[in-house]
Amino acid sequence: MLSLSDFINIDTKHIWLQIETAEQEKVWQLSQHHSNAIAIYNAYLNRICLNTLLTWFSESLQEYTLRAEVFPSEENLPSILEIVNGTAIKVGETKIVLVPTETIDIEELCVPQEWVDINSWAADYYIPVQVNLDDDDSWIRVCGFATHRQLKNQGKYNASDRTYCLPIEELTENFTVLFATLGLRWREEVPPEATLSAAAVQNLLQTLSDASIYSPRVRLDIPFAQWAALISNEQWRQQLYNQRLGKEKNTVSIAEKYLSPSIDSSLIQVKLNQWFQNLFAAGWQPIDEVLNSQLGNLAFEFRSFSATKKTGVSGVKLIDLGVELGGQSLALMLALSQEEDEKTAIIVQIHPTGNKKYLPPNLKVMLLESGNILQQIQSRSLDCYIQLNRFKGLSGTSFSIQLTLDNFRMTENFSI
Repeated sequence: MLSLSDFINIDTKHIWLQIETAEQEKVWQLSQHHSNAIAIYNAYLNRICLNTLLTWFSESLQEYTLRAEVFPSEENLPSILEIVNGTAIKVGETKIVLVPTETIDIEELCVPQEWVDINSWAADYYIPVQVNLDDDDSWIRVCGFATHRQLKNQGKYNASDRTYCLPIEELTENFTVLFATLGLRWREEVPPEATLSAAAVQNLLQTLSDASIYSPRVRLDIPFAQWAALISNEQWRQQLYNQRLGKEKNTVSIAEKYLSPSIDSSLIQVKLNQWFQNLFAAGWQPIDEVLNSQLGNLAFEFRSFSATKKTGVSGVKLIDLGVELGGQSLALMLALSQEEDEKTAIIVQIHPTGNKKYLPPNLKVMLLESGNILQQIQSRSLDCYIQLNRFKGLSGTSFSIQLTLDNFRMTENFSI
C-alpha cells in the first residue's frame, strides 16, 4: 500500500497533509455528543478536516498577516454537524467552506445546499477534501477550490439530496490564486431567510427532533426555505440539537417564548450599532445586497437616504406572512444615520415584495419601548408602503417594532 510520502511524490499538484494519531483520538472524543452514529461520524470526519486545514491555513497566511478562524464559532459546531456536512473558516471578510469526503476517486465537488443558499452561511470559496483515516497512515488531500459563483452558475443542483455539484476538472488547483484574491467578493446574491411564525417553528422542531430521522435536512416534504430559516437562527438550531439529544422537552413553550414580545429582549436584540461595521444579524441584509426583483424600486428612498448621509446605513429583513395570508412576504426596512448630537436617527418602512404593488390593508406597525406604544400606523387598501415618523435614540437604547395583520404577529427587538 502506498504511503503519504509516495502520494506526495506521485501527485505534486495537490496539497497532502498528515493527520496525527493524537489528533484523531482527541477529535473522536469531541465528536461523541450527537444523536446517532451517522451524526457522530460526520462530526468526526469534519472536525479532523477542519482542524488539519485550519492549521495549514494559519501557517500559509502568516506572510499575508491574516488569521484563519472557525465560522461562525467553535461553540456552534455541534449544532451544525448534527445536521449537515461541511464546516467553514473565515479569513478577514472571506469565507471558505470545507467539504470532506472519503471517496477514493473524487469526480466532483458536492456542496450541501445550506452552504450555498442560506444567506448567512454562503461562502466565497468551497474546497473538497479527501480524507483517509487508515490506522497506519492517515492523511487528507486538498483537490482545489471553486467559488460560490461557479457553483450557482455552472454547478448541477440535485434535488434528491439538496446539493450543488461541480466536476472536479472545473476546480482551480493553485491556492496562490485563492490567497491573492482574498477579500474579493465571489458570491452571487443570496436572498435573506424569511421569518417563520411561532407555529411554524414549533411544528418543525417537533417533527425534526426525532433522532431516528438521521438526516433531517433531506426531509423533502419540508420546503428548503423553511428548513433554511430554522437552522440559520442560532437559537432555534441549538434548540433542535438539544431536543435531538434529549436535552430539551418543552418545545412549544420555548418556541412561543422566543417569538413573544414579552421575552427578555436582550436574548434576541438586533444590535444596530453593528450595522455601521457591516455586521448584520441572521435574517438581515444591507439594502444594496437585496435583489431588485424582491423589493422592486421601492428601496430607492432608503438607498438615497444612506447615500446622502456619510454615516448612513440601511438594512432589510423579509417577513413571511404564512399560508393563511396567501404566502405574501413583506420587507421591513430600517435606515440609520449618526447625528451630531451623538444620537442615531432611524426611519422604519414596510414594503411589499416581488410583484406585489400594494401592502395588504389593515397591517399595523407599532414602535414600542418597554411594552408601551410610542407610534402606530395602519395600512390602507392602496398603500405602496407605510412609514413610522423618524425618531432618534442614544447608544444603548432599546426598542421594538411590532407587525400585526389578522392572526399574524411578529416583533423584532433592537438596541442602538
